[in-house]
Amino acid sequence: MKALSIVAPGGARIACGEKTLEVRRWVPDLQPDEDLLIVENSRFLHIDGEEDQDGKAVAVVRVASVRPFRSTDIAAACASYYEDGWLAWELTNLRPISCSLPVLAARGIYEVPVDLQML
Repeated sequence: MKALSIVAPGGARIACGEKTLEVRRWVPDLQPDEDLLIVENSRFLHIDGEEDQDGKAVAVVRVASVRPFRSTDIAAACASYYEDGWLAWELTNLRPISCSLPVLAARGIYEVPVDLQML
């Protein structure tokens, strides 16, 4: 399954439905009907190939669309400020994960050996 790591408390905010936009500088290689596992971890991963063994699966979502980030998106993204040039990923079909399944956190979108039935 494809996964995306999000630094805490962003993952929990996605899982509870408070954060409905993820803001990045790049477009994800995902189809609108493709599931994406949200993995929350405690630190930023700055270098390509960097990983965090302490991630945990918190939700499954879909990225319905990607569009320019707007100043009016700050609340939906749980962001503290607006900066031009970023992209807003519209997160839909939220399915929170109730179990605390440990999952590797890595940069970008990456594959994890997790089956939806395990969640």
